[in-house]
Amino acid sequence: MSANLEPNPQSELVTLDNLQPPTKRSLIGLSREQLGAELVSVGVPEKQARMRASQIWHWLYIRGAVDFDQMLNLSKDLRASLAGKYSVALPEVVTEQVSTDGTRKWLVRFPADGKTGPVEVETVYIPERDRGTLCVSSQVGCSLTCTFCHTGTQKMVRNLTTAEVLGQVLLARHRLRDFAGMEEDFDIIGPAEGRKVSNIVMMGMGEPLFNYENVKHALLIALDEDGLNFSRRRVTVSTSGVVPAIYKLGEETRTMLAISLHATNDTLRDELVPINKKYPLDQLLDACRAYPGLSSARRITFEYVMLKGVNDSIADAHKMVELLSDIPAKINLIPFNPWPGSEYECSDWKQIEKFSAYLVTRGFTAPIRTPRGRDILAACGQLKSESKKAAS
Repeated sequence: MSANLEPNPQSELVTLDNLQPPTKRSLIGLSREQLGAELVSVGVPEKQARMRASQIWHWLYIRGAVDFDQMLNLSKDLRASLAGKYSVALPEVVTEQVSTDGTRKWLVRFPADGKTGPVEVETVYIPERDRGTLCVSSQVGCSLTCTFCHTGTQKMVRNLTTAEVLGQVLLARHRLRDFAGMEEDFDIIGPAEGRKVSNIVMMGMGEPLFNYENVKHALLIALDEDGLNFSRRRVTVSTSGVVPAIYKLGEETRTMLAISLHATNDTLRDELVPINKKYPLDQLLDACRAYPGLSSARRITFEYVMLKGVNDSIADAHKMVELLSDIPAKINLIPFNPWPGSEYECSDWKQIEKFSAYLVTRGFTAPIRTPRGRDILAACGQLKSESKKAAS
């Protein structure tokens, strides 16, 4: 049974009355150079700004500070000046749910930005014995309308900012007591050793590569050795196939790449993943072959939702072998996670096992993903919020 730590209220809908801009700009997500420029604007001499920026950076990403008063190596006057104009607060948690398997789902609210009212996204933490994976959202809603995906039924509201993408990571680390010096909460299920949040996957709400610049800047801070210091091999960006941005992602971040494949021919993929009409399979796979650093140790993950009678035949498996034969690939087979109103069914377990076995005999790694958090609608393809775009 899932534990609802707070009631799950109807989200605040966007109206013309709540389109007020936030009163303070967040310093989360700014580059060191941008942070230095903001410090100069509040009176810090240029010669000191770089040092002060490094100190604030350390407090945010190494120490996990959420208030300027925690930054004790800054003067009281500077702390007061910063607090009057800026914020380092974490986003609001509307609800937190805990699955029977230890998966946690947060409904996270961000304030109005002057164009939309307060908006909400879902962020999911998936604990395993050897890792803790955080599934991060990049957009409020989604414009892709993949037919098997619950998120795709929510119309696109807006992109998340760099601060909002990164804020989900900081929030999760706080809730899980994952910053150094925090007292451990032994009720939290997580890896036996090391960080609670060891892996980041951009697989939450939205298409990350349609919000490329904000996602990129958030991930560069997550990857920074003096920032959150995640390994590139532990950060994965998942895309439905925004081909031009795949090339940019490889050049500018070199994170791991995951592709939402779900079909082995253009006709079916056009139906399941409509962006395929713009970037068909041959273009998508060419971009995958060109992705930097591919090897047996740095493979592209191809996500494949198993839909009964739709894409789960051995003929589909054979076609997948042909498509991916020259790409270092891992194929994640995902049992379809049902959601209210869906017209699809999950493939029979025996059929999923046969599909996996066929791929394995052809030399592919093809694990069947264990469904996690289904009881709280936290599994792959189940995320959604009630945020809506204001009528223009």
